[in-house]
Amino acid sequence: MATTVDLLSTGVDIPNLENVVFFQYLQSPIEFYQRVGRGTRTGEPRGSKLMFRVYDYTNATRLFGQPFESRARPSREIEDSTQLPPRALVAQVAEAEPPYTTRSLPSIIRVEGFDVHVYGNGRAIVVEKDGRETLMPIEEYEQRLAARLTEEAPTLDDLRDYWVWPERRRALLGRLGGDAAVHLIRFLRDQQEECDLYDVLAELGYGVAARSRAERAAAFTYKQRDWLRGLPGKAAAVLMAMVKQFERGGIDELETPRLFDAEEVQRAGGFNALLGLRLSLEELIRETKVRLLAP
Repeated sequence: MATTVDLLSTGVDIPNLENVVFFQYLQSPIEFYQRVGRGTRTGEPRGSKLMFRVYDYTNATRLFGQPFESRARPSREIEDSTQLPPRALVAQVAEAEPPYTTRSLPSIIRVEGFDVHVYGNGRAIVVEKDGRETLMPIEEYEQRLAARLTEEAPTLDDLRDYWVWPERRRALLGRLGGDAAVHLIRFLRDQQEECDLYDVLAELGYGVAARSRAERAAAFTYKQRDWLRGLPGKAAAVLMAMVKQFERGGIDELETPRLFDAEEVQRAGGFNALLGLRLSLEELIRETKVRLLAP
C-alpha cells in the first residue's frame, strides 16, 4: 500500500502495489495522475497484477479526466456520489466480482485507452459516537454543525462579533465539534474557495447566501465611502490596500504580522499613515473587519 506523501510521484516503481490511498488535498491533475500511476505497474512476474484499488479520502478522484494544466482550476461541482468529502471512503476500482447493484452503478471514465470504474459509496464524514469512529452522512453532519453553530452564536451579528476577534474566533471553531468539524469546514471552504470562512458558515448556519471576498471588498469600497472620507487621505489609502489583502486571502490576511510588509500596503503609506488617528491601530483594523463583514 502506498499513500500520497510528496515522494509518491515520479520515480517510484513498486511493481506489486495494489492500493493507492489519497489523504492529501490535490488540485493538479498532473500530480494526481502521477500518483495514481504508481498502481498501474504490471507486477512481478510481469502481467501478474490485474487490478489495483484507489481509496480516496479527499475527493482527489474528481481530477479523473481533467486536462493536464500546470495550475488546475478547482471544481466547484459535486454532482454524484463519486465525489467525496474529506475522510469519506471512495469505493474500489475493478473488483473481481462487481460490488454494485442496479441501484449503484459505477462511473466509467476513459483514461488512456482504459475504462476506469469508480464505485461511489456515498458522501460521509467520520465522527466519534459512543467512543467509536463511525461514518455519518455529510448532510446529517452539516445539520448538526449548523445547530451547534447557532447554539454558540444565535444570530449572524453574534457570528460577526466572534469573527473579528482572532482568539474568540479560534475558540468558537474549537467548540463546534473537534476534528470532524474541522474536516467538514475545510471541505465546505474548498467548494467555495473564493469566500472567507465567515461566509461559508453564514450560509451553513443562517441561510445567508455566501459572498465572495471580491464582492465584500467591492461593497466596502462604496458602502464605507463616507467613513473613509473622514480619515486622512493616506490612512484611507492604506485601509483600501489592506482590504485588497483580505480579497486575496481572507480575514487571516488582516491579522498577520506581515500585513504592513505587503508591497501594496507600503506603497499606499504603510504603518506610519495610520499613526496618530483617533482609533488605535488595533481598533482601526478591527473596525475595518466589522465593516468588511457587514450585511
